[in-house]
Amino acid sequence: MTRAAAAGPENAGEALLRRVGERYAAAQTLSAKFRQEIPLQNVGIVRKASGNVFFGRPLKMRWDYKGPEAQLFLADGEHFYFRPAGSPQVIRRKVDEKGLGGKIPLLLLFGKGEIGKMFRVDAAELRKGGEETLLRLSPRGDGAPEVRRIDLVVGAGDALIREVHLFDRLGGENHLYLTDVTINPSLPAGLFRFRKPAGVSVVDG
Repeated sequence: MTRAAAAGPENAGEALLRRVGERYAAAQTLSAKFRQEIPLQNVGIVRKASGNVFFGRPLKMRWDYKGPEAQLFLADGEHFYFRPAGSPQVIRRKVDEKGLGGKIPLLLLFGKGEIGKMFRVDAAELRKGGEETLLRLSPRGDGAPEVRRIDLVVGAGDALIREVHLFDRLGGENHLYLTDVTINPSLPAGLFRFRKPAGVSVVDG
């Protein structure tokens, strides 16, 4: 393992994180397949989900979940819309760029390449014979107060994020795995438009 403080003004881990920020800051759209695992504390159960995710600028995203526990998670540029599986209500919130510090996928796609200003690289570890690098990050200042640590697994050649492992200060974990990542795909114009399902109410929260 290579410690981030081991070399001059910008070591290899910091340089890779900068490349990641620049790569995503230049992207206008992105699509990927995702798999998510969230261990439930003190229960011994891991909540799992999978599906497809799409991002677009400015401030747009859509998570399409597979299976009977499908839920809605969409941002149209002004509001987030979230509907838990089976719920008769959709929760609507204003999109806030300042609140993206702990939400790495959103920060990268919605942000302006500033991830290196918000997080320091504590360690970098080569994996799979150098094909991937694990970057261990911790927050700088109070930009992401709820985050204890984030581990990013990044492709060494393409600087694309393959895994995000988030550890919060309350002991919670969120593990996200991305495959088939495509930068700047052509996406349907109405993909990020919210359409209220019949019989469902929208509440601000």
